[in-house]
Amino acid sequence: MDKKNAMRAGAVAAGTTLMMLLMSSPALALTRDDGDDPGPGLSAMDTILQFVVAPIVLFVVIAGLVMIFDKSKKKV
Repeated sequence: MDKKNAMRAGAVAAGTTLMMLLMSSPALALTRDDGDDPGPGLSAMDTILQFVVAPIVLFVVIAGLVMIFDKSKKKV
């Protein structure tokens, strides 16, 4: 990939990201809809466990299972 194509790809990615950020208005999340019944909030530790630790553990478990049950011949 030459420099011109790399710059074009970067500009498209940056423009797409910027447009998505501008189009999604977080202020709309503050207005409650009829019938909303939000549960209790998460603590900081619960949030870290659910959105950081759990995906890492799940990735390690899946990667470990793939490595254990790998059927390919290993050339050393």
